[in-house]
Amino acid sequence: MSLERVPYTQLSMSRASSRLYCRLSLVVVVAALAAACAEPPSKEMNQAQGAIDAARAAGAEEYAADELKAAVDALAQSEEAVTANDYRLALAHALDSRESAQNAAKTAVDGRARARGDAERELAEATALFERAETRMKEPAVARLPRRTLTEVETQLDTVRTSLQEARTALEDERYGRVGTIASEASRLVQAQLTAIDDALAPSPRGRRR
Repeated sequence: MSLERVPYTQLSMSRASSRLYCRLSLVVVVAALAAACAEPPSKEMNQAQGAIDAARAAGAEEYAADELKAAVDALAQSEEAVTANDYRLALAHALDSRESAQNAAKTAVDGRARARGDAERELAEATALFERAETRMKEPAVARLPRRTLTEVETQLDTVRTSLQEARTALEDERYGRVGTIASEASRLVQAQLTAIDDALAPSPRGRRR
């Protein structure tokens, strides 16, 4: 063998080795991908279920019902795909479920914050209106109204006082929808009593008879 042919031979062997390495690497990658889809995506499905549970804990059933349903449905589809031995499809649905559940949790947190803000505002408005009515009841002119009128107003205001306390308890318990319902009814009752007081104080069109 001549010395001039040695480098060429070594170069050829090097190129052949490189091609063989590339082929082996491709085989390994394909085998890895095949193995990844050769069994149910249990990890991803468990993660999806955990995300759904977290979304429910965040209040998604009330504040992100659509997003939560999408997550639950996607996980169910993943389970169906596993039953059909289509693990690639099962993985796709599991990932979709996890993403939808995470979105549901975020939406629920934002919705809960807005609901609390609305509840606090409605309760504050009802409380301010109630305090205004209590102040009016202490006015000298109101105190001279017929006892029957005063008793009726006082009875209604007592009812409102109890309702407002219930609303505060509901706020502490994070039952924001209940707070809004109570506050709205309380405001209506108080406004009705303020109107009754104004009507009772208004002079008769023909003048009051002594």
